[in-house]
Amino acid sequence: MSKIFNNNKPIICVQGLGYVGSAMAIAVSSRLDNYNEPLFNVIGLDISSPMGKERIKSINSGVVPFKTNDKNLSKELKKSIKRGNLIATEDVNMYSKASVVLVSINCDLTRFKGNESIALDPFTNSVKTVANYISEGTLVIIESTVPPGTCEKILYPLFKKTFKQRNLNNNSFFLAHSYERVMPGENYFNSIINFWRVFAGINNESSIRCQKFLSQIINVTDYPLTKLDNTTASETAKLLENSYRAVNIAFIEEWGRFAEESGVDLYEVIDAIRMRPTHSNIRQPGFGVGGYCLTKDPLFAKIAARDIFKIRGHDFPFSTQAVSINTEMPLVSLTKIKKYFDNNLFNKKILLMGISYRQDVGDTRFSPSEIFYNEAKAQGAKVIAYDPLVDYWEEIDQSISNKLPET
Repeated sequence: MSKIFNNNKPIICVQGLGYVGSAMAIAVSSRLDNYNEPLFNVIGLDISSPMGKERIKSINSGVVPFKTNDKNLSKELKKSIKRGNLIATEDVNMYSKASVVLVSINCDLTRFKGNESIALDPFTNSVKTVANYISEGTLVIIESTVPPGTCEKILYPLFKKTFKQRNLNNNSFFLAHSYERVMPGENYFNSIINFWRVFAGINNESSIRCQKFLSQIINVTDYPLTKLDNTTASETAKLLENSYRAVNIAFIEEWGRFAEESGVDLYEVIDAIRMRPTHSNIRQPGFGVGGYCLTKDPLFAKIAARDIFKIRGHDFPFSTQAVSINTEMPLVSLTKIKKYFDNNLFNKKILLMGISYRQDVGDTRFSPSEIFYNEAKAQGAKVIAYDPLVDYWEEIDQSISNKLPET
């Protein structure tokens, strides 16, 4: 095979070019040495699907595959393409060239007849592709949010078994977990480079190699790395982090309902409480909770306890209830609208301004707006949706105008 890059820098492969993987690929390729030369060559890989092909084409054209108002991310992508140290492809043979593989693919929560489970098979099958192609000495870093115990009890044995089948030394790979804290929006790029990072290795050598790599990507002078004892601790940290936030939001939701009925300005109350440093991060009422993380992560631990660790009695009632409360939040707003129209929404026109789960992003996955939209339509309302960063609302299969409708 002809030479891919015009230098001999280490090659980093990023598996998955979604909201996390594409940004990670750009961030890694943006890192330069003291001579303004790239530290790494980066290959982003996605599956051979229409969406995957579109992402690959977009990155190779120097365009971020998602609408973003972060000029830094777009600028760094163009620089990397011009330098020639970033390409995207669907060719899994590229994993064999990697010094480091970053796994940035989804591990989804599924619901069937009221029962929740984690779709580990699609996730592990994707990781097995990496195991089937990497060379000896490769470091694999799992960035995905996974159930506690996944690296130790599922992925590590998978790599050892695969290496043995390939007649490779099954102790000659390195595995670590370092969960992403990527925040799409105006600080998309900075949320990778200038932000704290947690990591842990499956063994000491894996930890050392992971720390060395991350220290070349992240501004560790201002945002030092945090090393945990083992990968299960790192996996747990991500879930606890997001569960804490989800519970905090659900907690304030019930106080918001009380404040409205009693005539109390809850925002004024919260501002007063936030004066205490110990309470500075108390949330405030809102339209709803959405996105890929807060809507599922609080449920991962109880499923891991049941399915991976085979232990009982850990039902995580606060986390479970928080997800349920947050899911219902958008319907509170709909109830208010319905009450205004004497409990009849038939043929009423509702302008829904904002489709994605938060401002400044185009990600519509698990958006509270979808819950609101579907229920309003079910009650006969005519809902007009608008979002400046959304052209097509995939979940409801509808094109969206980026222009505000005339009233």
